[in-house]
Amino acid sequence: MKFPYPIPVQELAKKIGATLIGDETLVATGVNEIHKVEPGDVTFADVAKYFMKALSSQATIIILSEPGICPDGKAILVCENPFLAYDSLVREFRPLEPLKAMISEDAHIHPTAIIEPNVVIARHVRIGAHSHIQANAYIGEHTVIGEHVTIQPGALIGTDAFYYKKTEKGFIKWRSGGRVLIEDRVEIGAGCTINKGVSGDTVIGEGTKLDCQVHVGHGAVIGKNCLIAGQVGIGGKTIIEDEVVLYGQVGVIQAVRIGRGAVVLAGAGVSKDLEGGKTYFGSPAEESGIRYRELAALRHLPEFFKEFYSK
Repeated sequence: MKFPYPIPVQELAKKIGATLIGDETLVATGVNEIHKVEPGDVTFADVAKYFMKALSSQATIIILSEPGICPDGKAILVCENPFLAYDSLVREFRPLEPLKAMISEDAHIHPTAIIEPNVVIARHVRIGAHSHIQANAYIGEHTVIGEHVTIQPGALIGTDAFYYKKTEKGFIKWRSGGRVLIEDRVEIGAGCTINKGVSGDTVIGEGTKLDCQVHVGHGAVIGKNCLIAGQVGIGGKTIIEDEVVLYGQVGVIQAVRIGRGAVVLAGAGVSKDLEGGKTYFGSPAEESGIRYRELAALRHLPEFFKEFYSK
């Protein structure tokens, strides 16, 4: 998530009541989770074992619960509860803005786009030329839709990330400050649900086609010209490279990578990174040739044991 304007680190320290260590001349341009940070970003760590990961990341400003040695060109903000401090920045600069009309007055919709009845379009949405949003779809805040995109009836785009901080008192919901970016010539099937990122973007690449009832989790990045069949579920932070095919009811856990041109057959469960250019099957998913040989061997086990014990 980018701030509307650069914020001096000294101002940030005052906002969250933090002690500043390091370069006092820095400015922040946005906030982001550790796996998506860029130079200029603010991130945080509230568990000691993650301090070094945060400090060595691309983030410029790191909110920590304890003092540390600050790398050159960075700043540390030390406060009692880094999570609440981080979340407060997201809430301040991307506040919840409830809709007061079916289509927000500050949505930017190209004159050639087709918006059917009962479509709800939230604040700060952009919809490109010749795109077609069909009846009863929901387009959430800050979503960006490219040109020649088709979104079928009942699709829900830009819903909140399923992301919570576990505490002794229960789960605290993060404010979802990210977006959904849908590139040109994408098709989204009926009843799909696409969560926006927690602070980064969920991306559907150019030319990709989603069948009905596909779920895409927060911050997932799907490449160009992918085919994703019905009832596929993709966990948050997962990266799917270009030209991947996921057949029906494939389940993909969070934060894995599927390589370019991979094909995952129906009903498979992806629990680890998959190399591109290969076909996978089963749960956990393995190369289909290996998995089919294993299944063939299993069918022969009763005969093998019968022969073995008869000797």
